[in-house]
Amino acid sequence: MNTLTNNDRELISSDLVHRLEPLSLRAKFVVEGFLTGLHRSPYHGFSVEFAEHRMYQPGDPLKHVDWKVFGRTDRFYIKQYQEETNLRGMILLDQSLSMQYSSAKWATKFEYGRSLAAALIYLMLSQRDAVGLTLFDTEIRDFYPAKSALTWRNVLWSCLEQAKTGGKTKVGAALHHLAERVGRRGMVILISDLLDDPDELISGLHHFRHNGYEVIVFQVLDPRELDFAFEREARFEELESGQTMTASPWQMREAYSEEMNTFLEKLRSGCSRHKVSLHTVTTNTPLDKALLEFLTFRQKRM
Repeated sequence: MNTLTNNDRELISSDLVHRLEPLSLRAKFVVEGFLTGLHRSPYHGFSVEFAEHRMYQPGDPLKHVDWKVFGRTDRFYIKQYQEETNLRGMILLDQSLSMQYSSAKWATKFEYGRSLAAALIYLMLSQRDAVGLTLFDTEIRDFYPAKSALTWRNVLWSCLEQAKTGGKTKVGAALHHLAERVGRRGMVILISDLLDDPDELISGLHHFRHNGYEVIVFQVLDPRELDFAFEREARFEELESGQTMTASPWQMREAYSEEMNTFLEKLRSGCSRHKVSLHTVTTNTPLDKALLEFLTFRQKRM
């Protein structure tokens, strides 16, 4: 059994978390440490607490009938419990080649995204949420429907363990396809660098919102993709097309920053317009921050 003491946690730095193997150990390390560090867990008392009533339907267990309400209304109502109203979430992880990028000692964007997905799976299933997983690039590569059994996390972790980057980015097209496939309403969590046509991407996210889903997006970028703080002349390679260019970073930094800021602002405005929660994180950002943003978003929606 893989367990870590508090002393072990103190010895493991943030940038080493993504190297912990197996992935299940990494997820448990991140989530358990995160919840321990919260002054008050947002999930406190979240198990099987009474939530509300709903009309009795044939086949419902009679033990859940609220007889006091029946005495007042002469109608059968069922006590609906919190576990019946828990979240149904689908995690979408981009495994296109651009996610393989890493500029220095930090994890690749894909490794960071995979760690975040594994941690979210552990957190959500531990709280009786139903969770599914989809991996995609130009098309859907793996699709696992949302289930709430604790044993389901091992299936999803196994998928993440075996996953590798490959293929070009077609986030927008993949989102449209998935919006018609995932079924009943719930929450969609997209983990991607979003380095794709912003109009197509926003259109795909809007498809989910139009279908009644809550949407939270984690845009994962390498720090150098934001600041372009390369120090010497280098050969730059576009991972998905293989095209290369030799350039002096200081000569193109201003133009690059302007293009990147324009791109990011277009994403932000589009997500805001369609009420999509967008969070940009870099691969040197502790996963705790991403988990906190997820929980904060969920509490607001609840």
